[in-house]
Amino acid sequence: MKKDRYIVIVGCGRLGSDLANHLSREGHSVVVIDPVEATFRSLSPDFSGFRLEGDATQLAVLKEAKLGKAHVLIATTHEDNVNLMVAQVAKKLFRVPIVLARVFDPKREQVYARLGIDTVCPTSLATAVFLQSVDQGAGPPERADT
Repeated sequence: MKKDRYIVIVGCGRLGSDLANHLSREGHSVVVIDPVEATFRSLSPDFSGFRLEGDATQLAVLKEAKLGKAHVLIATTHEDNVNLMVAQVAKKLFRVPIVLARVFDPKREQVYARLGIDTVCPTSLATAVFLQSVDQGAGPPERADT
């Protein structure tokens, strides 16, 4: 990814804060939106971006985050519906070029895809890794019955 991108991250849980910390260290301008102020404690002391306490499903909050200037929006909340809604608004209303959303329910990946939203589904990723490990015979060594 090009350096010095303007990136808005919705959700400051484990994933959102980890992304924000990495992207900030790489020199990007990062804004993190979360409705719970306490979640910002997950950001590292060297995080140089902005914290915005608010509900990202509200247009006023997205405008305050200057979403119209963003190169990237990443929706990382624990709610698939919130991530979908914010991603759609970013893509359609604010015309953000790169919109990514986490989705927990693999069945919803197709819905997001039809709407032109790229997704990361932890459930699908974990399933693929586990199946690959099973297929390759990875795992703990077999135990002898005692």
